[in-house]
Amino acid sequence: MSTGSGGDESEVPGGLRDNPYVLDPSTEFEPVDDLNGQEAREQAERLREAVRFHDRRYYVAADPVVADRTYDALFGRLLDLEERLDDRPADSPTQRVGGEPVECYVCEPKFDGVSVEVVYEDGRLERAVTRGDGEEGDDVTRNVRTVAAVPQRLRGSYPEFLAVRGELYMPRDGFQAYNRERVERGEEPFANPRNATAGTLRQQDPAVVAERPLDVFFFAVLESSDPWPSRWAEHRAFPELGLPVVDRVERVDDVEAAVDYRDRLLADRDRLNYEVDGVVIKVDDREAREGLGATSHHPRWAFAYKFPARSGETVLRDVVVQVGRTGRLTPVALLDPVDVGGVTVSRASLHNPEEIERLGVGVGDRVRVERAGDVIPQVAEVVKDRGDDVAFPETCPVCDSPVERDGPVAYCSGGVACPAQLRRRVEHYAGDAGLDIEGLGERTVRRLLDEELVGDGVHDLYDLSRADLASLEGFGERSADNLVGAIEATRDPSLADFLAALGVPEVGDTTARELAREFGTFERLRETAEAGDRERLQAVDDVGPAVADAVVDFFTRERNREAIDALLERGVDPRPHETEAGDALDGETFVFTGALDSMTRDEARAVVERHGGSVTGSVSGNTDHLVVGTNPGRRKREAAESEGVPRTDESEFRALLAARGIEVATDDTDADDDAVGGGDDGGSDENGESEAGDDADGDDDAVGDGDDSDENGESEAGDDGRRTP
Repeated sequence: MSTGSGGDESEVPGGLRDNPYVLDPSTEFEPVDDLNGQEAREQAERLREAVRFHDRRYYVAADPVVADRTYDALFGRLLDLEERLDDRPADSPTQRVGGEPVECYVCEPKFDGVSVEVVYEDGRLERAVTRGDGEEGDDVTRNVRTVAAVPQRLRGSYPEFLAVRGELYMPRDGFQAYNRERVERGEEPFANPRNATAGTLRQQDPAVVAERPLDVFFFAVLESSDPWPSRWAEHRAFPELGLPVVDRVERVDDVEAAVDYRDRLLADRDRLNYEVDGVVIKVDDREAREGLGATSHHPRWAFAYKFPARSGETVLRDVVVQVGRTGRLTPVALLDPVDVGGVTVSRASLHNPEEIERLGVGVGDRVRVERAGDVIPQVAEVVKDRGDDVAFPETCPVCDSPVERDGPVAYCSGGVACPAQLRRRVEHYAGDAGLDIEGLGERTVRRLLDEELVGDGVHDLYDLSRADLASLEGFGERSADNLVGAIEATRDPSLADFLAALGVPEVGDTTARELAREFGTFERLRETAEAGDRERLQAVDDVGPAVADAVVDFFTRERNREAIDALLERGVDPRPHETEAGDALDGETFVFTGALDSMTRDEARAVVERHGGSVTGSVSGNTDHLVVGTNPGRRKREAAESEGVPRTDESEFRALLAARGIEVATDDTDADDDAVGGGDDGGSDENGESEAGDDADGDDDAVGDGDDSDENGESEAGDDGRRTP
């Protein structure tokens, strides 16, 4: 379900206006066991009416009026009531997926890792792509090739073309061991296995990825030249191909068995060696799934049930305020250690000043702590009020600059004069999400700031000399030469990499590439943004109103302009984005489905992009050509018909290229490992949930801004956050 705005009586049929679960779906439920039989039956029937109504709003009207969480609560309550009553009418919405009765389901864990599409052609791994923005993810082929559990070649009898969905993850024992190694090296430990996995995949050096304990489970076929008849058949076939699967997958005949599966997995979750945050119930039969179809953001043949957040009670002992690289101030509760889902928690986020006021927390209070999404600890509520309320500081805890408020968020006004902000900006610019300067890690950045070799901004990096670095303890001439050389090598970054390193809010790797492709040069992009031309920005794929606003705001802020100018004055010159072989396909968008005979899809993609075109993973109103190969995906074909996108077979595609003067070799050559694949056929994962797009927040300050969390998932501290007064 999509997030809605809440019930509106004008939208509700008259017969349902007295149903509290339609107009007031946030109604709190009493325990099921406190209801007598008649009360339970009446509540169940009202819930069936409400769920049917919300299903119609979602699937038919495409205009939901409740949030996902609310819908899940209603549906879950109905499941519990029907289980207690042992009464599940055939027309109950719990007996349907997408509105049609089905005979068999497959139940699977909902993994808490990083989703990846892996494509095999003729049994050979051709590409691996992360989820990204739901249309086109990031190419991680080189990194995924180093994960031992991912087969380079399939075994046995395999389809000519096979695209599968898997979940990359870091096992709990491997995560704990790796964190111990990081601490021994003086590095910050990762906050959780999911962020450790995501941070690993962002590494530029595959050798680094190979050293980290990543594993994988495969759980879905996205496209195949020889599809299996059911999800259960896929699950049984994967190990024969060499594709690892989780052993906690079950085939069930009814919802009662699915509920039992959910309860057993929930009871076992803390004993598993991998993180799960729910269960997924899928229609087993492939033809039934195709008949049910999908919305623009999730399949109608799957239902995801999220587990409740893990929680525990403890005492709040203190509150400190951390300073992120944008100057954003984040209050953090210091707690008596408490076990929350197998993790010892001693710190938890309080988010912002308004959250402190809403909770009414005080030092000495007994509080309930949740791991939000089973990842980041946060204070959920005050259980017993014992202490004085916390007052938010009026000055920065690191540099004493005045605190500024922007809605619920507080900022340090010190800019780069604040040591905490400067440190985080330099770390971002030089880190994995930026220009990936080898040898410039957290410890070295701290030393540069401590010795005042970097003090005014990121641009100070380009003023460093070998003598400066050699004077640092532990730096010899060779290490100084290496670091100066690594910094010098970033004076001509690609335009996309430079945009990512600047930390423009809402602009991650995928959006940076699209902006680079569209504008070609940094100067053109900057001029457009400084002129406030949001309409021009929104003409770019992957750029909506929020992204356009963030880009304009970033480039029109004086402190950001000064930071950028300082970099350019020191010879940093982003390379213009240029197509390799002209612009014969400039402005045209292609989508591929099915296997091609005369070339791989990677090769076809490379041809299109070399000549100015773009390739996306799903069909939209902006698509110009759907190129249809052997055994194409049904969803892309249906979307093309719905959007009026012309379908082109392989011979017509080659004729189009020839007509534009583009020659294509017909011999068998290896695909380019760096080419991004066709992505997915829709905007959600196979677990029925929408996936996040670019990993950036809405912060707005100078170079290095964008996300106030590091790859470890923690809000970034300043050097010395202090307790609030």
